[in-house]
Amino acid sequence: MVLDKLGSSLKETLKKITQAIFVDEKLIDELIKDLQRALLLADVNVKLVFELTKKIKERALDEKVHKSSSQRENLIRIVYDELVAFLGDEKSEIVIGKKKPFKIMMVGVYGTGKTTTIGKLAKYYSKRGYKVAALGLDVYRPAAREQLEQVCNQVNVPVFINKREKNPLKIYKEFEKNYSKYDILFIDTAGRASLDEDLIKELRELNQEIKPDENLLVLSADIGQAAQKLALSFHEACNITGIIITKLDGTAKGGGALTGAVATDAKIKFIGVGEKLEDIETFNPKGFVSRLLGMGDIEALLEKAKEVIPEEKAKDVQEKFLKGDFTLLDLYEQMKAMRKMGPLSKIMEMIPGMGQLKMPKEMLEVQEEKLEKWGYMISSMTKKEIENPDIIDSKRIDRISKGAGVNSSDVRDLIKQYRQSKKLMKMMKGGDPSKLMKKFQGKMPKGMKF
Repeated sequence: MVLDKLGSSLKETLKKITQAIFVDEKLIDELIKDLQRALLLADVNVKLVFELTKKIKERALDEKVHKSSSQRENLIRIVYDELVAFLGDEKSEIVIGKKKPFKIMMVGVYGTGKTTTIGKLAKYYSKRGYKVAALGLDVYRPAAREQLEQVCNQVNVPVFINKREKNPLKIYKEFEKNYSKYDILFIDTAGRASLDEDLIKELRELNQEIKPDENLLVLSADIGQAAQKLALSFHEACNITGIIITKLDGTAKGGGALTGAVATDAKIKFIGVGEKLEDIETFNPKGFVSRLLGMGDIEALLEKAKEVIPEEKAKDVQEKFLKGDFTLLDLYEQMKAMRKMGPLSKIMEMIPGMGQLKMPKEMLEVQEEKLEKWGYMISSMTKKEIENPDIIDSKRIDRISKGAGVNSSDVRDLIKQYRQSKKLMKMMKGGDPSKLMKKFQGKMPKGMKF
């Protein structure tokens, strides 16, 4: 999960609020201490932590509670609002201009995943209809240009490199006549173990010659307290316009990288949430904080869904499901599409309320393994059986299980899953979804609403 430890700490803090009988100054002081502890342990800058928690305390003590809310709900809203404001308030997307090419220069130190991030962004924008190319100007790191070439080949994006030339400015000028054929040009620059004078000089020269439309600083989530100083140094060298944070899916604390954006006043544009080239998300402070607090992120979920399910097909499947006349194959295709969106654990944290449920990792992994068996079982069925699994009797269950190389209990589980899905759709059809949500919320901490 994204910033797992910080998210767990913040959820525990909110749980105290929801379970409290009274909201008084003592509870608010406890809340502030818990928040400070959680943020400091996540490597958020000390000064920024105290500024943030001071605002939360002042609002909690001074703000009048609206009639439609309880004191507990108001306190949770204040924590949410201030965390969102701290991380930039609104989503800050890159607006690709009409001028060709729109130049995006990537900067950062060694080990941040800069080159891989170019591959991720190239795939992201290619999927959205842009004609994309990349340019390799890292002439120092061994095999840097080869790595960029490999990454770009994976996403079918052309790359301009010269493996013999040692002057990045000469490489840029060498291919200059080709750039206007593309909507977006991603430029990979050199990194160092730290930001030294030579790198600063090179970045300034490149910045003056290339005149990028965006200068994106790539920060790794494991950078820690050094992020603020590093971000400011890069900002002075080439005027950072945005930040991309990588490795947010791992065990890194992540707070340092998040506050690097606060230091430069540059918005976080994207976050890397996995090793695969599709594991990148636009950064939405509201959704990000909502996920940290276990409240889900529907917008991010829908964006992922659009990438794997064509809109027309999605409408067709939705209609079938709501009518309750979907087949076993429809159910399988829907589950397969969900799998393309990423690991089940990541999808779970985007669904409101599901982030609060502590589902064992083993259970989530079993669900993903089960999907492979489903494919084998459906392949062993007749067209009639796929369209109406209720006609499958014990003999056919045994035949299907042998043909698929699974146990007969696996076939029964699949049929049971299909029947339960149909039952759920009937409950939702013409019913009130909020009633279903209330049943589900019974499993969540008392007082927590979405």
